[in-house]
Amino acid sequence: MNRIVYLDGTWLEEADAKVSVFDRGFLFADAVYEVTAVIGGKLIDYAGHAARLQRSLRELALSCPLGPDALLSLHHDIVARNALDEGLIYLQISRGAADRDFIFSETAKPTLVLFTQAKAVLDNPYNVTGIKVVTLPDQRWARRDIKTVQLLYPSMAKMEALRQGAQDAWLVEDGFVTEATSANAHIVTAEGTLVTRPLSHAILPGITRATIVELARAAGMPVEERAFTPDEARQASEAFITSATNFALPVTMIDGVPVGNGKPGPITERMRALYIAERLSHAEPVT
Repeated sequence: MNRIVYLDGTWLEEADAKVSVFDRGFLFADAVYEVTAVIGGKLIDYAGHAARLQRSLRELALSCPLGPDALLSLHHDIVARNALDEGLIYLQISRGAADRDFIFSETAKPTLVLFTQAKAVLDNPYNVTGIKVVTLPDQRWARRDIKTVQLLYPSMAKMEALRQGAQDAWLVEDGFVTEATSANAHIVTAEGTLVTRPLSHAILPGITRATIVELARAAGMPVEERAFTPDEARQASEAFITSATNFALPVTMIDGVPVGNGKPGPITERMRALYIAERLSHAEPVT
């Protein structure tokens, strides 16, 4: 693979794209990121990701090196330069390079990086089988609503899930599920109500989550934005996660207990189909 990477105003082959060892993203995880799915060369839910990026930057008092139109143009350009048909675009903005100090300069020059990853977004085999999850304590920092690169604990939790024979973990705090390691968590009750945790500092405001909730309500499905327990999740008729590149991915087992009949449920499949159809119809084409 020889991708073309964007780094601070320059297009480089991936082997030549290098960031300073003094970059605060490297030293302090002082950086935010976004991931935008690409299908058929089109950007999926880009407007939501761009808006969340600006919110994350504001929360950390980070400045964006480029304006909205220039950022969108970069996304178009990197898709074209890498001939990306299906996969994702990763964008990261750090506070930039400076001598290591807990006190940061408010005039530091940010570092902006974009790269692509080819990935089978539509034909994920877990759409057919569902995934197994285990519950683990949520030991992340308290501002999970900011999409920072502080991802060590989610990575360790996912590795623990793999060790236990599952594909992911649902994190638990004060007796309630917060979210998955890199996705929002949802259940469907026996009565057919979609339940998902409300937005707060405890979870990331997922762009896919927001669209799924909107689509469910538009389809006449009851939706409750409230916290739920692991026990309630294990007794649900369906469960699924949402994220930028998984869309709505079924969860068929939690802590070794089958969810519903242990197979992907009809509501999960419907929400995935509705999401794909709606988002593709509004996808941002490469110009």
